[in-house]
Amino acid sequence: MEKIPFVYMMASTNRKALYIGVTTNLQGRVWQHKNGIVDGFSKKYQTHRLVFFEQYQDVTAAIAREKQLKNWHRQWKNNLVEQQNPQWLDLSFSF
Repeated sequence: MEKIPFVYMMASTNRKALYIGVTTNLQGRVWQHKNGIVDGFSKKYQTHRLVFFEQYQDVTAAIAREKQLKNWHRQWKNNLVEQQNPQWLDLSFSF
């Protein structure tokens, strides 16, 4: 089974914290965020809502995009989320 890379953003309920990551198992990784499985930023700031994701052909491109997004200003990140998800809904309920 081929692994499909995703870049994704998780947000806290109040939208003050955003976590950006790369994974080849989006559903499993979102579950880990929601359940606080891994210690770190996401657990500390309770970024439990999937608000954005993009699919890529290869992991190298996904990692490059992740790095790009992490260097963006916060407003640019907010605008990107709102283009795909204007109401900041938790997209994890779609799969």
